[in-house]
Amino acid sequence: MKIAVTYENGQIFQHFGHTEQFKFYEIENGVVVSESVEDTNGNGHGALAGFLQGKRVDILICGGIGGGAQMALAEAGIQLYGGVSGNADDAVEAFLKETLIYNPNVKCDHHEEHHHEGGCGSHGCGSHSCGGH
Repeated sequence: MKIAVTYENGQIFQHFGHTEQFKFYEIENGVVVSESVEDTNGNGHGALAGFLQGKRVDILICGGIGGGAQMALAEAGIQLYGGVSGNADDAVEAFLKETLIYNPNVKCDHHEEHHHEGGCGSHGCGSHSCGGH
């Protein structure tokens, strides 16, 4: 299993679409066997789901995330644990112990400002990646 965490200075970065780094954790038999930090190379929003899919990520732990990115992750088969903050390593350990506190209804609070007519719901984010906003 491979877990990705939005990452900045050891902490979980709070805006998925703007993260510049992910920390990847390779898990075997319930323990971390390897870790690496990689740059997103300027990819943002919708493109990040493809980036993670290319890295064969199974699970994403992050802070805030917009609706379009959530749809792209779902389409890529990546399980999302959003609304998490604090130390990245601690969050992965909590996930492995099944004690991770996350928000199944997470949203990027300020993400909706970039949309018109009331946000993602009214223009159907499912039809595109919501990238470029």
